[in-house]
Amino acid sequence: MRRLIIDTATAACSVALFDGATLIGAFHEHIGRGHAERLVPMIAELPGKGRADAIHVNVGPGSFTGIRVGISAARALALVWQSQCHGYSGLDLLAAIAQEACGRQAVDVMTTGGHGECYFQCFGEDGRALADAQSLPLDRAVILSRSPIVAGDAAGNLVAIRGAGQAMAVLPDAKAWPLISAHPPLAPSPLYVRGPDAKLPGGIAP
Repeated sequence: MRRLIIDTATAACSVALFDGATLIGAFHEHIGRGHAERLVPMIAELPGKGRADAIHVNVGPGSFTGIRVGISAARALALVWQSQCHGYSGLDLLAAIAQEACGRQAVDVMTTGGHGECYFQCFGEDGRALADAQSLPLDRAVILSRSPIVAGDAAGNLVAIRGAGQAMAVLPDAKAWPLISAHPPLAPSPLYVRGPDAKLPGGIAP
């Protein structure tokens, strides 16, 4: 089975194509913005233009715009190709990337959020989340953090304030998806954790 992995929920934009367990094509760029413009050309540059039997997309938490870009592309391609479409948590992937590098031990994940907050989640030695992801101010995340290893693009801030531990400043990468392939798939719907910034007239969130 061919699987296309799409990851646009952070400042990185990445895609990967697997045939069974074999990686046959991947791209990863730290672009900050412009995921909508870069994603489709990335997929088109993959073998067979990325066509797959199943599509897995990072549903968050992360950038509202990036999440929507990835999910919209995944749903559209799944419809055209008549493929399965699933979601996965980007924080799960970051925890797995950290554990792949540092061994099976507990890890905290912290990534950049909105309005000065961060997305924070703790993971056990087995790679499973110990609690739900939260959007928190940095000082609150410092209080909750227990693991000496902190992964994510905001990890350095937490470790610096805590004064101890190891920061792994990594972003999600689609080609690392096999590390969480055994996790139950999520619905291909946004996992925002916090409410959207944009408001409709009357203060109603879209």
